[in-house]
Amino acid sequence: MKLTVTRDELLGRLSNIQNVVEKRNTMPVLSHFLLDARSDGSRITATDIETGIREPLEAAVATEGVLCIPARKLFEIVKELEGDISLESEDAQWLQVSSGKSSFRLACLAPEEFPSWPEMEEAVEVKLKPDVLEALVERTLYSAGESDTRYTLNGLLFHIEGKRLIVVGTDGHRMALMESELEAAAPEELKVIVPRKTASEVRKFLSSEEDVSVHIGKNHILFKVADVEFLARLIEGTYPNYHQVIPEKNDKLVTMDREAVIKALKRVSIMSRERSNAVKLDLEAGLIKLTSTNPDLGEANDEVAVTYDGEALSAGFNARYLLDVLQAMGTESVRFELHDQLSPTLLKEDGNENYRCVVMPMRI
Repeated sequence: MKLTVTRDELLGRLSNIQNVVEKRNTMPVLSHFLLDARSDGSRITATDIETGIREPLEAAVATEGVLCIPARKLFEIVKELEGDISLESEDAQWLQVSSGKSSFRLACLAPEEFPSWPEMEEAVEVKLKPDVLEALVERTLYSAGESDTRYTLNGLLFHIEGKRLIVVGTDGHRMALMESELEAAAPEELKVIVPRKTASEVRKFLSSEEDVSVHIGKNHILFKVADVEFLARLIEGTYPNYHQVIPEKNDKLVTMDREAVIKALKRVSIMSRERSNAVKLDLEAGLIKLTSTNPDLGEANDEVAVTYDGEALSAGFNARYLLDVLQAMGTESVRFELHDQLSPTLLKEDGNENYRCVVMPMRI
């Protein structure tokens, strides 16, 4: 194998795969990427078994070939080089990297050791606008679990029903749900759980004007974003019934200025960060009072004017959960819908029913 590639092209492609390649040494081959150099089009493939990325590499190929190359080390080398870079394999074990007077010799692995790219047979395809997919992921990902023992919570539910796509994230303490309309109805109802890591990585490539093509198979989901492909093994299991989580009888309706509440929460939570991040909200006509107490440090109080004319109510919340929701929203005004101090609270953008968030209160 022998090829020449510009530094910026190779650096950009290697940068794209750094969060995908396996950093632990459980399987050495997963810290490598596969370079398939072809005169009719070269490409790079990286995977950690759960998530994979495949992207083209613009290069002048003198001799075709395939090699399994250490991803992190080549990335570090390319960052320090200047000008065009020559890659030449001596055999299946060594790669010569050179640019100007600089040269490196990298130990590689045989391409046969690299995991094969799964076939997507009988997959259902749907198309999404890149900004729509970005919003769906951005506004739900923060609620998904991280390293949760209930493994199904460590991802986002993609629920396709007719022309509706509903994306849900939850960690058991809060839930975010956003829905959007598809351009064409899917041939069947689908519910799949997409790993958190995949959803997070896909966001980085959604600046293209082209539609995102989503292929949903039995065990995998494939996102085609312009010339980049993301593949993920779907999380097996049954996702919680999100319909049951959304409260329908919350009769205390509060409308408030989003930025004002964000600033008040940030101020008050300073005193509670080292413990449970708990903040008490006292709601009364036209006003919401925020309080946090830390026996070792002291307390903080703040208040925000709101639109509310119901009876008084007090409830405790994790301030981080409320901030995550409010910072994900985009309207000037937001609605809090409450029932009592221990029932789930529903949060919405004012005038938008397609984005709903649920936060469980705390006992304080």
